[in-house]
Amino acid sequence: MESNWVDFKAIKQTVTISQVLDHYGVKLKKSGKELRGKCPMHQGEGTDTFHVNTDKNVFHCFSCQAKGNILDFVSAMEKCSLRDAGRKLQSWFSVAPGGSAPSPSKPSDETQLATEKAGERGEPNKPLGFRLQGINYQHPYLAGRGIDPETAEYFGIGYFGGKGSMSGRIVIPIENERGELVAYAGRSIDGSEPKYKLPAGFKKGQVLYNLARALEDDSTGSVVLVEGFFDCIKVVQAEHVCVALMGCAISEEQEALLVKHFRKVVVMLDGDEAGRKGTDEALLRLGRKVWAKAITLPPGKQPDQLRGEELQAALQNEGAGEG
Repeated sequence: MESNWVDFKAIKQTVTISQVLDHYGVKLKKSGKELRGKCPMHQGEGTDTFHVNTDKNVFHCFSCQAKGNILDFVSAMEKCSLRDAGRKLQSWFSVAPGGSAPSPSKPSDETQLATEKAGERGEPNKPLGFRLQGINYQHPYLAGRGIDPETAEYFGIGYFGGKGSMSGRIVIPIENERGELVAYAGRSIDGSEPKYKLPAGFKKGQVLYNLARALEDDSTGSVVLVEGFFDCIKVVQAEHVCVALMGCAISEEQEALLVKHFRKVVVMLDGDEAGRKGTDEALLRLGRKVWAKAITLPPGKQPDQLRGEELQAALQNEGAGEG
């Protein structure tokens, strides 16, 4: 059956061993061209017996002698066959047959903007079959960002200390237009990179963050459009309907969602060069179809960095509708 098909070549081309290690929450230290640390398979006492070569996408434990590629690693961790390991990798990282390898270099700003505008077309984001448990809504990091526990619980955002790729991060549930959970974003709180982690294969250009809640709260047909998760949460905490692009460029799918559900859009992107370019683009495209206006923030400022009264004043002055 097609659902049982495992494309081993596509998996090895598409998924990196770093992504798999992140999935299991394995923390290793860089040593020359390798990553080294304690073996996650046999959990021995050696602190650097487990070696990973990220260029070749292989691992080798010099204690238990386990070695191989990502399929061998998952097979050992899950105690399953290579075929079952392949199925798991296809599911975790949304690998399609004939998938291509991700670029090892960071894309340029122009490439990133083009990708966001294109909306990362393809298969829709699939709803997750699980929800993370044991999330701490009262973590000090949230208080430091001006988010109270009630708001954190409302959004489902909090510290996750369990196992997996989001371990040790502030996790942010992302839902689609129908309120189905399609991904978790993980925000680093210890300075580690990447600052924000999203699951492989997730197409953020297909989603407006917080749209399902905004549709429940809206009674005016108006919405505030921001870039980031915390921007959106702070605006909602100030009692305004808000959604976020999860970036600085509006995709075609996000534009269509805004036009479908709202009559008035107040654009409040970051006060940097990328935010200004994104604002101009959003106004140009949205202004043809709905009432659209921008709130210009001071240089270098983001909505979530404004004090409560500053944010409220900016929104009221521009006539942003309340939820």
